[in-house]
This record gives sequence, structure tokens and C-alpha cells, in this order.
Amino acid sequence: MEQRPHGGDLWGAIAAMLVAVPSSIAFGVVIFTAASPSLASAGALAGILGAAALGMVAPLTGRNGALITAPCAPAAAVMSGLATQLAGLGTLTSARIIMLLALTAFVAALLQILYGVVRAGQIIKYIPYQVVNGYLSGVAVIIAFAQFPRFVGARARSLPDALVTPHNWQWPSIVVGTVTILAMVLATRMTKKVPGAIIGLASGIGAYFVVAQFEPRLLHLANNPLIVGPIHIEGSFFSGMSLRLAALTSLHARDLLIVIGPALTLSALLSIDTLKTGVVLDAVTRSRHNSNRELIGQGVANVASFFAGGVPGSGTMGPTLINVTSGGRSIWSGVGEGALVLVALLALRSVIAWVPIAALAGILLVIAWRMFSFEMFKLLLSPATRLDFLVIAAVVVVAESVGLIEASLTGVGLAIVLFIRNQMRGSVILRKGDLSAIRSKRRRSPDAMKVLDQHGHEAIFVQLKDDLFFGTTDQLFTQLEHDLNECKYILFDFRRVQSMDYTAAHLFTQMDGRLRERGGRLLFSGLPSRLPSHQDIEHYMGQLGLVGNDDGIPVFDTRDAALEWIEDRILAAAGWVAGEATAAMTLRQIEFLRGLDEESIQYLERVGRNLLVPSGARVFAAGDAGDEIFFVRRGRVHILLPLEGGKRHHLATFSRGEFFGEMAFLDRGVRSADAEAATETELFALSRKTFDDGARAHPRAAAAVFEHLALATARRLRAADEELRALEER
Repeated sequence: MEQRPHGGDLWGAIAAMLVAVPSSIAFGVVIFTAASPSLASAGALAGILGAAALGMVAPLTGRNGALITAPCAPAAAVMSGLATQLAGLGTLTSARIIMLLALTAFVAALLQILYGVVRAGQIIKYIPYQVVNGYLSGVAVIIAFAQFPRFVGARARSLPDALVTPHNWQWPSIVVGTVTILAMVLATRMTKKVPGAIIGLASGIGAYFVVAQFEPRLLHLANNPLIVGPIHIEGSFFSGMSLRLAALTSLHARDLLIVIGPALTLSALLSIDTLKTGVVLDAVTRSRHNSNRELIGQGVANVASFFAGGVPGSGTMGPTLINVTSGGRSIWSGVGEGALVLVALLALRSVIAWVPIAALAGILLVIAWRMFSFEMFKLLLSPATRLDFLVIAAVVVVAESVGLIEASLTGVGLAIVLFIRNQMRGSVILRKGDLSAIRSKRRRSPDAMKVLDQHGHEAIFVQLKDDLFFGTTDQLFTQLEHDLNECKYILFDFRRVQSMDYTAAHLFTQMDGRLRERGGRLLFSGLPSRLPSHQDIEHYMGQLGLVGNDDGIPVFDTRDAALEWIEDRILAAAGWVAGEATAAMTLRQIEFLRGLDEESIQYLERVGRNLLVPSGARVFAAGDAGDEIFFVRRGRVHILLPLEGGKRHHLATFSRGEFFGEMAFLDRGVRSADAEAATETELFALSRKTFDDGARAHPRAAAAVFEHLALATARRLRAADEELRALEER
């Protein structure tokens, strides 16, 4: 985002200031009057000083252009709740309560800086939306309940006390608060240029002076509980800073014990509120902010607010959007907003003294109404989303009845339960079949195929997916319990598994034990080593002793290699002796070359060459240059496709009488895979260059070779289509 100042930044700063000042005053008054009703003017001053310090410092440190930081509703909810709790003890003076509130804000600011340093910005973003929704709705309920007594002019500290003493209500407060709410709500329908909070506040002040014509006592500034009252700025900024530094040095361990819980809650809420606003701002400006740097910037700004004597805050949605729509784009719009707040304090201090408490309560009631998520009640209409509603509702209820930190723990706990529920609803088995349906790519004789058809039910292949953890393993065991009783071999393919925990590892140990009792085995293939979660499943299993030792579960790089291993043991158990011919085939015996006349066979024998490849040696490697096609006269050759992390995918196994390497023979390009001898192998190699050199003299042989090659390639492509179709099954 552009960081150089321009004309739009000034207009954005002015508009954002007009939105931020009324709400900042209101939040400051809410916090301080919770400690003592006589501190309304001190709260108003703290709100303005907080808006100024936050507005000027946060953009310079967070570097998120156009984001406006100011006192906010979550801060007001946490701080006023703590103030009410401390005041209820009856043993603390209002000055000490204010000091403890400042300490809470300071510790929360340090925690925000810590979150940014340890790069926790991404983690905070992943807090479930139901929890965030419940947080904000809970904050809205707390603010609304706290503001009702001020709205009706009662001196009660809580909503129940105000409701049971209607005789203490004051009609001037009710009138002023109602006019403020109506003006603020209707303002958005009448004009978009002037912020609704300004119109609501101006209307509330106007209504107050109209009512004062019938109640002359309201025209007195001193000792008037219905207005903010005179704002006194005592001493210089530096003297105030030194007093707060002195207060920090005189703290006791018991003070930290009092504030650490609220500070944790406050830091989390301020961080969530800021990052949520940052995401919305990114969408509007088509940019991307650095969440960790923003947390550090917000923490530094809240430290500055502490030393300035202001209340804490966060990146706020209303002023930020007003700033952007008014032309603000760079960090200087935020700095300008903070500076203009100070100008407003100096120029309008006498006006602010006459701001009615009921008008501020009306503004906060509208803010609370807009914060509350009424859309959550739509979740009740569908059975699939009712549990989501219960999570949100539980967070709201706990926030109001117990506390915000308890509400956060409740919400995260319930969200985890929902996640486990969703995981348990689905199966971790992607595909499953026995050897009658899934075979290795090794070509076998018809007799061997008959044996495998008869005994194919003794082994199954299971392709797993997603997360293997305590919420899914019991269902996996239930789905495979019949197979564990009937089969000797179970192969698990892990290629699509994302994570695994100790419970899943223990389950596989149990399965392996049951299969071994009947002479069978459990096998793994395709264990991933590079996952988005950075978990190396094979390494994790090795640490648990599940694999990687002589008595452990066998692990194969490819599914095909594991299937071939199972087939060999089923054939051996059935008494079938591998008919791996020891004699090399002649060219006339190779099916590919059948139909060629004697002259053509003799021609191929002259231009080709015979190779003897030891077991385990490579015929060629991926990336090698070459134009030869190879015919297997004796032995077996594996074709392996190299993958990342040193692993290889088994494409095929070619046995006696088959051919490979035809792609390079056709296009003369580099080899796309590795060819490796599984046993000692004799090959007949035919070079494209030498073949072409004699093709004119032997056109029948050349035509026959290409005709057979085209037919064989078509068959292999059809087989590849079937394999791709199986992989893409949904």
C-alpha cells in the first residue's frame, strides 16, 4: 500500500477522527465510571488521550496503511468488568483501581508484542469463527447491560439493580439517550458524509439543553452526575509519564496476580479485533498486511497509550472504513487522525464537559446492537448448524455470567468437539479392495494368476486419507474388524494421509499383532515425508518402534512393491513354484516380434545388441539420453519414477518377453524414469539410429516393428487411463 502522504489522507484523517472521538470518549467513561461514578471526566480524557496515542504510534510501528487504531468495545468490556469487580471488593480506592487498570493494559500490550515476536499472528487468525462471533456478541451483551443504568440515569452499578429500582430512573437521561439512539440510527439513512456517531452525539447534546429548559438544575456544570463534567489536564505529559513509571516500580507480586488473567483476555481480544479489521482492510484495498508486525505495532501503541494516560485499543472497523472511503491510504492518515484528536481535545474541551452520560450510553448501545450477531439465530433453522449455534450461544452466556477468559476457553473447547465430530462423521478410507480387484504391475504367468484369483481374498489393500487421530481410529478399526478376522495381509497406503497421532500408531500395533497370530502381516506403503503440517510420518513411526527394525511393520516406497511382496507370499503358501525361466528367450519367442519373417529377425539380430544387467543395477536413469528400446529375454526390470524427497513411484515391472524404453525410441528424448533390474536380467537393445540406417533395405521389418509398437503403446495408454480413473474416484 502507498505510504507517501497525499491529499486523500487528510480527508480520511478528519473523517476517522470524527468517528473515533465520540466512541473513545464513551469507552473511556465506561471504564472509569465502573470504578467510580465521579470519574466520568477523567474517563473522557483517558479515552481521548488513548485515541491520540494509539492513532499516531500504531501506523508508524505496524506500517499498515489506512488502519485506524483507537479505543474499542472489547477493551471497554474487559476493563470495565475488571473495574466493577475491584470496586465490588470495597477495599480499594478509586485511584488504586485506576492504577490496576493501567497495569492490565500495560501487561496486555507487552503480551501483544510477544505474540508478534513469536509469530503468533497466524495462530490467532485460526481461532474458530464461532468463538470470535461469540466473543464479539458476548462483548456486546456486556456493554449493553453495563450501559442501561447510565441510559436511564440510575446510580446502580448493574442491570439487575437498575431494573428493580425504576423509581431512581431520571427522565432527562432517558430522553437524551433515546434521541441519541434515534439520531444515530437514522443518520445512516439520511447521509453518508457525516458519521452517525457525530450526529447522534450532537443530537444528544442538543436534546440535553432542550430538556434543561424544564430542569434548570441541568445547566450547572459542577457536581452534575448526568454529564461528563470539567476536564482537567494537570501537569505536563512528561510529568504524567514519570508518575506512571513510578507506579510500575512500586508494583507488588499480588498486583500481577490480579491483572494477569484480564490482561491475557484483553491481549487476545485486542489482537483478534485488530487482525479481523486488517483482513477486511486487505480486501477493500487489495493489499496484504503483515499480521505479526501489526501485533508488535499494536503492542507498542498500547504501551504509548499507557504512558500517555489513555485507555487501550485496537484496529477498529468503523474509523478504518471511514478513513479508506474518504481517501486515506497511507500510514499518514492514521497519524493525522491521532494528531487531530489532540487538536479536538484542546479546542473542544469545554464542549466535551457538557456531553451527557446518557448520550454516550446511547452511542454504546447502538454499537453493541451492531456488534451482536443476530445472524446466529438463523443457525437454529438447520439441524446441520444447530451445534454451531450452541457454541456461539455458550460463549455469549459464559462471557456475561462468568467472564471473557472463561468464555474463550469454553468456545475453543466446544469448537474442538465440533471438529472431532465432523472428522468422525467421515471415513478415513478412500479405497479398499482385495487382490481379486487390485494387482501389482508385475506380469505373471496364467498359472500364477489362477492361484492369485483363488487366494485373492486373503489380502486387502486400503488407501487412507486425511487425519489419523483418536477421533477417527476407532471407526477405522470397526470398518476393518471383519477383514482382521478373515485376511492374512492388510496393506495401508498412506499417500493421502495428512497427519497421525499416537492413538493411530497404537491401533496399527494391535492390527499387526492380530494378523501375526495367523501368520499374516500388516504392511505400509507411500508414507509421506513432506506434509503441510511438516510431520514426517515415517520418522514418527520409527521413533515409536513401529517401523524401521527387523520386527517392525514392513514399509514399501510404492504400493505396487508391497502388492508384489504379498503376491509372492500367497503364491509360496499355495505351493506354487515361481516359474522364472532361467533360459533366455530368442527374438522369435518374444510376442512383440512374432509374425516377422526370418530375414527381418536376422536383420534385427544384426543391428541390435545383447546386455547382461546384474540384479539391482540400472539399465538407465531419468534424464539420460538414449534412443534404444529394450526387450527382456530373461529376468525382471522395474520402471521407477523419481519423486521429491528421494522417493520413487513404481510405474511397472517388465518380465521375460516384454519391452520397455519405447518413448525414447520414438521421440529420441531423454529418459523420463529409472529402469532397474530386479533380478539378473538379459536384454536385447535396439537403437533407433541403427534401426533407421537399415530400414530402407528391410521395409517389412521396419513397418512391422512400428505397427506392433503402436498397438502395444495403445494398450498401455488404456491401462494408464484405468489407473487414472481409479485415482480420481470420488
